Amino acid sequence: MNSERISRRKALYIVLSILVAAAIWFFVDQITGPSNGPRTRPRVIADIPIEYINESSLTDRGLMLVEDGTDRTIDLTMEGTRWLVSCLDRDDIRVTVDLNNAESAGEQNIGYKIAYTDRRFSSDTIKVKDASIYSAAVNISELYSRTVEVRCELTGNVAEGFSAGQVQLSHNALEIQGQAADIDPVSYAKVTFDIGQNAEETVSQTLALQFYDKNDQALDSVGIHPETETVQATLPVFVTKELRLKMNFVDAPGARMGNVSYEIQPATITVSGDASKLKDVESITLDRFDLLTLRSGANTHTYPITVPEGCQNLSGVTRATLQIAFKDMASASVTTDRFQYRSLPEGRAVDILTQEMTVEIFGIGADVAAITGEDLTVTADLGDYGAALGTYTVPAVIETTSGKDIGVSGSYQVQVTIREPETEQEAEPAE
Repeated sequence: MNSERISRRKALYIVLSILVAAAIWFFVDQITGPSNGPRTRPRVIADIPIEYINESSLTDRGLMLVEDGTDRTIDLTMEGTRWLVSCLDRDDIRVTVDLNNAESAGEQNIGYKIAYTDRRFSSDTIKVKDASIYSAAVNISELYSRTVEVRCELTGNVAEGFSAGQVQLSHNALEIQGQAADIDPVSYAKVTFDIGQNAEETVSQTLALQFYDKNDQALDSVGIHPETETVQATLPVFVTKELRLKMNFVDAPGARMGNVSYEIQPATITVSGDASKLKDVESITLDRFDLLTLRSGANTHTYPITVPEGCQNLSGVTRATLQIAFKDMASASVTTDRFQYRSLPEGRAVDILTQEMTVEIFGIGADVAAITGEDLTVTADLGDYGAALGTYTVPAVIETTSGKDIGVSGSYQVQVTIREPETEQEAEPAE
């Protein structure tokens, strides 16, 4: 019985040993085997694109790369461990040819470099066993240039009541480069500018170029290298509008817009300009006018007319006249004995020495006639006398409690004495 059990155990150990050995062999064979050893596996990666770098250096030397006669792909036979080779893809390989090494025109061969875009691969783990070419065939040609006209074909229409100006192009002419056989047939370049239906404002678009021969036949752009691939086209759309002239009136108590009659001549002007700038413009403000100045100033004023930037004054009138007057304006002198103060500094007392004051008021006749001295209060402002003691003449403001819309003319002052507050003396005890 014991010998049978020992035999079974030996058989199990033998099976486990074989499995472990197989696993170790598979790991070494697939993963860690040397790239040039017997466990390596070759694989052909076909049609790898060849990338030509520093092509701008050819332009600087008056040269260009020609498609015809230039290698574009390469086949490489790569060798490495089975695992790495199986993971290798065309996109993981970068083949570059530096055109800085091309010094003159003609067909020539230039060596290439191989690099890997995936960090799993390197020249230590992957070897190039064979290649379809060992240097790239490059066809370099002289670079020719010409300047051709840029034309614009306009489609669409502007809305009724609007007008369009002349199309403005970022390039009215441009330089094209290439082989003589490719650029000699080019007569001009053209862009098609569709402004849409019923355009009501300036239209601007970035447009692609199309080349044409002298017979107005479109040409294939292959081999033609323009200085720019697109052109910016702008069509200004204008509108004619009648704009009202107005003033920015500023009123005050006793001088309100409701009590003013005025007239501006001319009342409107006609302007023409970019529809986008005039889209929301309905009037022109001449200037600011303070109605308080009307009481003592002239009733006729003249102002220049400034139209919006980029617009044209079609009326030809450059100045406007304002005629303005109050409909009902009265003034009166009212004497009051009502005084108060504000902003009294802490720890101070004040005596107002002025007993009466005559105040000049103005406004609508009925409101002015209704004001008496009881409706006016003179308020002394002590805000600037925080640390002062003594007698001073301080500014005052006139306030009304009548509820009437009354204005006050002139400036007013009152005389005050600022002192320390009195304290009651303690009574002496009786003997």
